[in-house]
Amino acid sequence: MIQRLAVVGVGLLGGSVAKAVRAQGLAGEIVGVGRDPGRLAPALADGTLDRVTTDLATGLRDSDFVLLAAPVRAIESLLPAVWRAVPDGALVTDVGSTKAAVVRTAERLAAGRPIAFVGGHPMAGSEQSGYGVARADLFRGAAVVLTPTDATEPGPLKALTEFWEALGARVSILDADAHDRAVAAISHLPHLVAYALVAGVARVEPGALDLAARGFKDTTRIAASDARVWEEIFLANREALGRSLDAFRAALAELERLIAAGDGRALRAALDDIKTRREALR
Repeated sequence: MIQRLAVVGVGLLGGSVAKAVRAQGLAGEIVGVGRDPGRLAPALADGTLDRVTTDLATGLRDSDFVLLAAPVRAIESLLPAVWRAVPDGALVTDVGSTKAAVVRTAERLAAGRPIAFVGGHPMAGSEQSGYGVARADLFRGAAVVLTPTDATEPGPLKALTEFWEALGARVSILDADAHDRAVAAISHLPHLVAYALVAGVARVEPGALDLAARGFKDTTRIAASDARVWEEIFLANREALGRSLDAFRAALAELERLIAAGDGRALRAALDDIKTRREALR
């Protein structure tokens, strides 16, 4: 049982964690920390949060579990202040979309003060953002990746695994760098491609967007995501994203070559192979 959970950043992910923890009765008290009191007010009003504050040190005081749910670059910059404010014995984690830089910063800080930190990334969300779209069931059936290091103690890792499992998630363990390479391919690249697809159609035939039906809208749904969030993610993971972009360009170039050559049999074989890989997804 968590005595006091502090959620830093009460948007879609932080708000959904708070709602799920409240629904499951996993914490005695939930404190919300954010920059704007107006954005914290709805979660306080509906009973998800017990207290709110815009002061980080006040919000972390006496907390035994701290969840950092700010944008990924903000998490990295917040960590030194978190380290100064968090009580001894607390467990600190995050929900950032990239892990390597955050984990390295936490390791450096832990050398000076041994606080239990385990990086985390729930593979759940929406093209919408903010507390207004937070849901208690957001993590049910979702994958959550934890990124411990060689220095991570078994106790905090076990506690965090059990926490996410209690919210209905499936927990996987990955090295932080391996995580960033994987999400660059399966999450960050698709978002970038969706943005580019909309921009490409607008360049070729702007009026065609007025005719867009379900297929185009489904394919590009994630291009309606918050640009500020994805600016940070793309830049934070730009090296791994660059490698994924190289692989994507190669795959696109091969399909373009087959179309230009008019080679229907080879094109159909390539598409059938891709179709088989897509159908294998669960």
